[in-house]
Amino acid sequence: MSTVSLQRPDAPAGRPPRTRRGTGLARMLLGRLGSALLVLLCTATVSFFLVRLSGDPVKLLLPPDATAHQESVLRASLGLDRPLYSQYLAFLRGIPRFDFGTSIFYNQPVGHVLAQRLPATLELAAGALVVTLVIAIPAGIVAAMRRGRATDRGVMTGVLLGQSTPPFWIGILLILLFAVEFHLLPASGYGTFAHLVLPSVTLAVYSVAVVARLLRSSLIDALASDHIRTARARGLGPVKVVLTHGLRNASLPVVTVLGLEIGSLLGGAILTEQVFSWPGVGQLTIEAITNRDFPLVQATVLFFAATFVVVNLLVDLSYTLLDPRVRTTR
Repeated sequence: MSTVSLQRPDAPAGRPPRTRRGTGLARMLLGRLGSALLVLLCTATVSFFLVRLSGDPVKLLLPPDATAHQESVLRASLGLDRPLYSQYLAFLRGIPRFDFGTSIFYNQPVGHVLAQRLPATLELAAGALVVTLVIAIPAGIVAAMRRGRATDRGVMTGVLLGQSTPPFWIGILLILLFAVEFHLLPASGYGTFAHLVLPSVTLAVYSVAVVARLLRSSLIDALASDHIRTARARGLGPVKVVLTHGLRNASLPVVTVLGLEIGSLLGGAILTEQVFSWPGVGQLTIEAITNRDFPLVQATVLFFAATFVVVNLLVDLSYTLLDPRVRTTR
């Protein structure tokens, strides 16, 4: 008795059916890239027109008794005599080439000035991120495991105070305590590990509070799930249950906020760098605004916006690694 095969002639035997995971992931990436480019375009446009409301930089560069001819010559040399739309288009054309023009105050290419200050800001943000992870993750885990007890209340009170206190005020207190009173750390400056301690702690205080509170909340929800109760019924200890099963399930919202905090550490470094005289991009931004350095202000604002956009894109990509269900739902 012969049998009839129901397999399609053009379908090779043993090959699984195609899935749409790769297409969905590619579509998600294209959508995120399109949104990122739109955000950067809007940021560049707003920064270009808004900075020109601060005044005329020519008035700052020339003495009060300068003649109209001297002003016109200097304005032409800076390219400020061209129509506003022409300056705007030239600015947009230079962004893909990382050409932001010449700094009015430093008389150097903006990219060169920014590159000189960028390592200090990255160093400060990295130090603050390390402080955040070292303090926030253990604090959130301990608070979740000791929920409702004195330890939990103490940790949450501490992080709430940190989240409610302005960073610049914390920086001043740390300077008065560790630099002025005990002479343990320098009050300002840059170049050694000792100079990095106080600014990193100051910048990390708010992030520690946010990450610790969110991790505690997410971990409490994860520990109440069915598979955690099953793991406990199998005889696993509480520490192993939390670290092996609970922490992974609670990591998605924490990764999201942590990604945003990385951008905040770079953007929020402006006040911290001012307090500690840290020669980074934040202090450079304040100087550029004060000096009405249009190209430099536009470049620094775009740098902070690009940092947030890139970090958010990396966070979205990390979802597919932490939770395989994201690859199928998107």
